[in-house]
Amino acid sequence: MKTLERYIIRRCIFVFTMTLAAMTGVVWATQALRQLDLVTSKGQTIVQFISITMLAMPFLVVIVAPFALMIALILVLNALSSDSELIVINATGGSRFLVLRPVLIFALGIALLTGAMSLYVAPEGLARLRDEITRVRVDLVANIVKPGRFISMADGLTFHIRNRSGDGALDGLLLHDTRDPATIFTYESEVGHIVEVQGLTLLVMQNGTIQRRPKTSGDISIVRFQSYAFDLSSLVPEAVEPVYKASERSTWALISNPAPDDFSQRYPERIAAELHNRFSQPLYAIAFGLIVFVFLGQARTTRQDRGLALLGALGCCILLRTAGFGATSLASGSAAIIAAYYTVPVLGIVLPAWFILQSDTGAPPRWLAKLVERMTDFSERLQNRLNRRLSKGA
Repeated sequence: MKTLERYIIRRCIFVFTMTLAAMTGVVWATQALRQLDLVTSKGQTIVQFISITMLAMPFLVVIVAPFALMIALILVLNALSSDSELIVINATGGSRFLVLRPVLIFALGIALLTGAMSLYVAPEGLARLRDEITRVRVDLVANIVKPGRFISMADGLTFHIRNRSGDGALDGLLLHDTRDPATIFTYESEVGHIVEVQGLTLLVMQNGTIQRRPKTSGDISIVRFQSYAFDLSSLVPEAVEPVYKASERSTWALISNPAPDDFSQRYPERIAAELHNRFSQPLYAIAFGLIVFVFLGQARTTRQDRGLALLGALGCCILLRTAGFGATSLASGSAAIIAAYYTVPVLGIVLPAWFILQSDTGAPPRWLAKLVERMTDFSERLQNRLNRRLSKGA
C-alpha cells in the first residue's frame, strides 16, 4: 500500500470513528429512553440499565455506519481539496484512481464490519435484549408496584406505596388483605423491600404495624413490628417464553427454517425479507463510497464552489438509503420486492462506477471494471441461492 493510500485511509478511519460514536450515541439515547421506565422499575442501577440497553448497539451500528462513512469521506475529500492536495496529485500526472483505490479499500472495510454486525452480532444482541425485556415484564415490581396508586394485586389484596427509591426500597407501604374469610389485615410500614430467598418472593417490611379486624365485629387489634415478611410467591406472574421477531433471530435460523413458531407462521414473508436485508446491508457502504467520490473526488481549484457537489453527494446517498428502507417496509414474499433489496444498492454501485469510468481522461484500470462486474455477478448468485434455499425450506 502506497504512502498516499495509507494517509487517506488513516484520516478516513479517524473521522469515521468519531462520527460513528457521536451518531450512534445520539440514536442509542433516543432508543434507551423508551425502556427507561420498564428497566428501572425493578430498582436496577444505572450500570445495569446501560448494560441492558447497550445490547441494541450493534443493530444501531449497522444502520448508522454507512452514513458515518459518507460523512467521513465528505470531510476527508473536502479537506484534501481545500488543502490543494487533489490538485497536486492531478498536476503531477496522477489519475483519479490513485485516490479512488484507498476510498474503495476503506469502503470495503466498513462493508465487512457492517456485514459481521448484520449477520451475527446485531441479531445476537437483539435476542438477548428481548430476553431481558421479557424477564422484566413478568417481574412483580415492574407490573404491579406503581408509586402513588392503589394496585389490586389479587382478589382482596390491595397494594400502595408512596415512593420507590433508586435502590429498590418501597417507601410509605400499605397492604390491605381481605382474602381471609374471617379477618381483614392491613399492613403499614415505613419502608419495604422485595427479595427472593430460596425460590420464594418475599415482601420484607420494616418499622410498621399490622391491624387485624374480624369481619363479624368492629374490634381492631394492632401489632407493631420492626421486621415482617409477607409471602408474595403466589402472586408472581409465570415466566413466558420470549417471542423473537425476525430481526432477533440468528442468520442460520432464518436460513435453515427450524420448527415454525407462532411468529414465523403468521409472518413468513418477514422471515425471508429479514434474511435478504442482512445480506444487502454491506453493499450500501460501497455504494456510499463511490457516490461521494463521484461528486468530491475531482480536483477543483479554490475558486470553484464545492457546495453543490457536497449537496449532491448528500442527496444521492440519502435518496439511495431511503429507497432501501422503502423496500424493507414493503417486505413481502414477492420476487420483485426481494430483488429490490439487492437492486437498490447494486445500482448505487454500478451507476457511480460508470460515471467514474466515463469522466476520467486516462484509461480506466482493469481492477475497477472487474470489481464492478464481480459485484454484479455476486449479488445475482447470492439472490438465486437464497431463493432456492428458502423455496426448499417452504
